[in-house]
Amino acid sequence: MNQLTKKAREHARTFRIDNGKDFRLKSVDPAGTGKLTKEEAGTELERGIESLRGMQEKLYAQDRWAILLIFQAMDAAGKDSAIKHVMSGVNPQGCQVYSFKTPSAEELDHDFLWRTTRCLPERGRIGIFNRSYYEEMLIVRVHRELLERQKLPPRLVTEHIWKERFEDVNAFERYLTRNGVLVRKFFLHVSKEEQKKRFLQRIDNPDKNWKFTMDDVREREYWDEYMAAYEEMIRRTATGHAPWYAVPADNKWFTRLVVSAAIIDALKELDLALPKLDREKLKELAEARAVLEGENS
Repeated sequence: MNQLTKKAREHARTFRIDNGKDFRLKSVDPAGTGKLTKEEAGTELERGIESLRGMQEKLYAQDRWAILLIFQAMDAAGKDSAIKHVMSGVNPQGCQVYSFKTPSAEELDHDFLWRTTRCLPERGRIGIFNRSYYEEMLIVRVHRELLERQKLPPRLVTEHIWKERFEDVNAFERYLTRNGVLVRKFFLHVSKEEQKKRFLQRIDNPDKNWKFTMDDVREREYWDEYMAAYEEMIRRTATGHAPWYAVPADNKWFTRLVVSAAIIDALKELDLALPKLDREKLKELAEARAVLEGENS
């Protein structure tokens, strides 16, 4: 089995943030490629897909850990394609993908973590959140009117609400980690220029027209506010047990490699292995063999 090289995993580690206190978004070049060529990255990604296939099988069979992968980004940053390509070799039975869009009336009648908590992965499975509870510190922060729809008691909506939500999320992710859910978070950092280019491609390509709405263009007016919100989100919620990866996203081929390598690096921390059979189970298998071999053909 081809294994993802150490070099590729080291590339991923350069974008890992365990302590966001000093993080600045300007330190990440959206067009960065780590001096790799597209061909080199493609070869490494194929190795990564093969590695992930074997590790996911062990994760599922062992049934001890769950993996939660969170993807956040501006529109057209490549979340969907990264998920599609990186997870292309994974058994669908062991993977769950959820996309979180505008909250429903039922979801707005609950706390802000409720709708995502219901979708947490079971042990042995990889759960993927395409957007997540972090939207509460992004779009809801940029568009304050969305917070008003949550029907919170007025005295709880203070100037400290974002700080409090960061604290709540940190506590939640610490809780998940202590209960066997490994959390890894990816911010795909696309430039405003590259987003414009991709929007124009969606308009020009009839097969991609369905992906585009005028809201996508309107949100560009708030670009600076979003970048400030993303930066503070990472600074406040990057921890050793639930790190962020701020991944360059102008070149999708590099984004996919970094995400793949980061996931494999995380899985290697778990000492995954196929379950060892005890004496009783081995005896049961021997009895099953005898029964099968004793059948009339």
